[in-house]
Amino acid sequence: MLKKIGRLFVIKTRFEACLIIYALAMGAMARGMTYLDHYPGVGGKLLLLACTGSVFLAGAKIFDCLRFEQAAAAAAKPAE
Repeated sequence: MLKKIGRLFVIKTRFEACLIIYALAMGAMARGMTYLDHYPGVGGKLLLLACTGSVFLAGAKIFDCLRFEQAAAAAAKPAE
């Protein structure tokens, strides 16, 4: 039963990865807009930039890991 629940939290396809990255981006932009309100000027803009940059880094890492896992699964399958 726990394995079935655990499978819900595994990213299997690029579409699922894109949905996760979209959700990260929405949260990061909301946080960035809050930073702009609290820290007007260059400081807020730099924090907003840091929020968006973190999403780019996380998205690239998710796609790389997904590609690696798919390649490892393909290599583990016996040749037919």
